[in-house]
Amino acid sequence: MTYSQRVAKALLDIHAVTLNPDQPFTWASGLKSPIYTDNRLTISYPEVRQAIFNGMVEQIKLHFSEADVIAGTATAGIPHAAWVAQNMELPMIYVRTKPKDHGQGKQIEGVLKEGQKVVVIDDLISTGGSVLNAVRAVNNSGGKVIGVVSVFTYDLPAAEQNFMANGLKYYSVTDYMTLIKVAKENNQISADHLKSLQEWRKDPLSWSKKQAS
Repeated sequence: MTYSQRVAKALLDIHAVTLNPDQPFTWASGLKSPIYTDNRLTISYPEVRQAIFNGMVEQIKLHFSEADVIAGTATAGIPHAAWVAQNMELPMIYVRTKPKDHGQGKQIEGVLKEGQKVVVIDDLISTGGSVLNAVRAVNNSGGKVIGVVSVFTYDLPAAEQNFMANGLKYYSVTDYMTLIKVAKENNQISADHLKSLQEWRKDPLSWSKKQAS
């Protein structure tokens, strides 16, 4: 079993990721989805969180070794960023979803110096929209984001397009296709479920419309 597969299995075991094509979840956007992810649960499991931040450290060393600062997205990316920064002995900042409406109105918390190279840590990449907002906030504050690392990604085509449009690379400790394969191998989903899950990844909007009809 690969490292990615082990982490995927752990996410399933602690129910950080739930698969249910027969009774889809409704996202905030209104879309129906066969998957629900709550990676905040990982912080309560020492072995799981250690596997995650070790995986993140390896991704950063491999792809973004020139990083000066680790940034966490508020709120789910913050604990993982803290563990990664501690392990790599690097400064850490975190990025609010929007500037504070009081005090100095900061969106970036911590010390970020002009021109420092930053890796942004998030818990989940769906379309990439929220983390790319954090990327823009860091860049607008004088930093230079060189990449993004997450716990998990849905592997959606929209994410690939959005990151490409922003000239950025992103890497995840584990991913959707790995996770559904592990789920099938462990008899957590049927062959029909696997097919449905694969169809959702290719075109979430069409899949959602079929469920609503």
